[in-house]
Amino acid sequence: MGNKYFKPYEIDDATSKKMRQKMLDMLLYFKSFCDEHGLRFWLIGGGAIGAVREHGFIPWDDDVDCLMPRPDYEKFPELWEKFGDKSRYTFCRSNREVNYHHCASSLRDPSTTFICNYNVNSDICHGLALEFGALDATPNSKILQYIQIYNGYLFSLFNFQRLPNNHGNLFRIATKAIYCLIPSKKIRDDIWIRAEKRIKKYSWEDCKYVKELWGKTSFYNFPKKWFDHVVYLDFEGYKMPLPAGYHEYLSLIFGNYMKRPPIEERVAKHELVYVDMDHPYTDYKGIYYFPQENSNSKTTK
Repeated sequence: MGNKYFKPYEIDDATSKKMRQKMLDMLLYFKSFCDEHGLRFWLIGGGAIGAVREHGFIPWDDDVDCLMPRPDYEKFPELWEKFGDKSRYTFCRSNREVNYHHCASSLRDPSTTFICNYNVNSDICHGLALEFGALDATPNSKILQYIQIYNGYLFSLFNFQRLPNNHGNLFRIATKAIYCLIPSKKIRDDIWIRAEKRIKKYSWEDCKYVKELWGKTSFYNFPKKWFDHVVYLDFEGYKMPLPAGYHEYLSLIFGNYMKRPPIEERVAKHELVYVDMDHPYTDYKGIYYFPQENSNSKTTK
């Protein structure tokens, strides 16, 4: 779902404050879990800029994104199944049974409500999410790099399975045409699952460069040495890991990231339907998400 005319749900200051506290709690738990089990991760994107420039959350942002080396990313689900606090958080990653319309994994807080426009028809966990994606090793050969980027595109396109809103109308129209040509869920799942296998086949230990193959930065080659070590910066009074080459990384993607954007651009990126930090998302089933619930109820009466 999603369209450029959608008017996002406006979050008041009190709710924003509760969101940041719950997100911070989730981030601290995520860090504790990763530290306990020897998993590496870094703050990226707005989380990294927030740590460097704001020493915490960017005031108008509504999430924190993290990145993990592919080997650690693949270990996380198994470790979570054995040791994760499932009474507190829910681990979410798209598979054949359920699609979250996002290429990253996430931990979500089921005691909260954070419903995005693109997921309103899905009966999934709609709690506040801490998202974390994989950083992949990339081959040295230019030809193999382009093949990997192509597989990254296939993975993103058929894993997302929703129309993009921030890549321009031409890309949106082309994406819609491809989805119309391949309407079968099974075939779409086959494509992204096989593409992901091809993406992650390169050795982390032997590579010189790494890539984020599920976002806008697919064409950037990051020197692996930027990520070989971490630095810890203040984030809301706690130390959080960033890649040692965070300045080069952020400058490459965002330019002068230390300068705040114009006021009109200081907006959250999510298209939100409804937010409630005091009640679980399940209270709103059939109201703000999964409208089939109400339809089914009416049919059975």
